[in-house]
Amino acid sequence: MRTRIISLIVIAMTTLGMNVQAQNSSADKKVLVAYFSRSGNTRAIADHIKSLTGGDMFEIQVAKPYPEEYHACTEVAKKEKEDNARPALKTKVENIASYDVIFVGYPNWWGTMPMPILTFLESYDLNGKVVIPFCTHGGGGEQNCFKDFVKHIGKADSKQGFLIGGGQASSARPQVESWLKGLKLIQ
Repeated sequence: MRTRIISLIVIAMTTLGMNVQAQNSSADKKVLVAYFSRSGNTRAIADHIKSLTGGDMFEIQVAKPYPEEYHACTEVAKKEKEDNARPALKTKVENIASYDVIFVGYPNWWGTMPMPILTFLESYDLNGKVVIPFCTHGGGGEQNCFKDFVKHIGKADSKQGFLIGGGQASSARPQVESWLKGLKLIQ
């Protein structure tokens, strides 16, 4: 009986040790949180992810800014989508090869991601990386935002994306934390 109890304790300790090691290995991954945000909602989610993962932030900015006025901005975005455009970006991530996990955030524009996101994704070799989308919307929901995203990440590994209404973004830290725990990226 005593031998059996000792064996069970050793098995339990080994199992616990393995779980701790697996959790630590997720925490040891280098994280980049890249985002494109017009109104600040997507940036709010990016801030939550950064603070929870300890990742680095990178704002995806276009070389030619979108119009400030909402309707004019949506018309430019619609034309870019129709033309399958790849707007030039203002800056690049110089050391993307050093990241293991890359979060990419954006608003839902015309049922999918804004075209600068495609420019971003197509500018790098993402093979072997974990690339995870997050998206804000103004009532349109997911539509094709995640399906289209996965089509443009090459041989990268994708995980379940995070979606939330833009008006809820600033207070969404608990939902973001739950999502990241579900992905086993934080404890």
